[in-house]
Amino acid sequence: MGQRMPAWADSACADYAKRLPRDFAIELTELKPAPRRKPVAQILALEGVRIIAACGASTVVALDEHGAAWTSAAFAAHLGHWRDDAVDVAFVIGSADGLDASVKRRAAATLQLSPMTLPHALARVVLFEQVYRGWSLLNAHPYHRA
Repeated sequence: MGQRMPAWADSACADYAKRLPRDFAIELTELKPAPRRKPVAQILALEGVRIIAACGASTVVALDEHGAAWTSAAFAAHLGHWRDDAVDVAFVIGSADGLDASVKRRAAATLQLSPMTLPHALARVVLFEQVYRGWSLLNAHPYHRA
């Protein structure tokens, strides 16, 4: 969920995306958050329906502050398994109020990017960077230095 990211976030995400080979491409789908005129539970439910529809048959990974804290190496291992099994993965970042429980139930995994709360734009950049880092780990590329 989210549109009209700051130019710096769009630029950073585009930079990481263009570094990836075609067989490891990132496709960004932005959904406009629901108007904030209703109770939060209703807003999240409306957004949840749209998120689940947008994910289609993909394996869903919900990004949530209460999710698992994977290391970069563990994240890369998951990426490698999904790649080897030819699984499309949809990483979902919620709106300002998070994700509806229906999205979390649909998710194969729930992941936190940090124990700190990140603004949406920064969370997106961190996710793109970690996908690139994961690819670099899987391919013994020198980007990741342990």
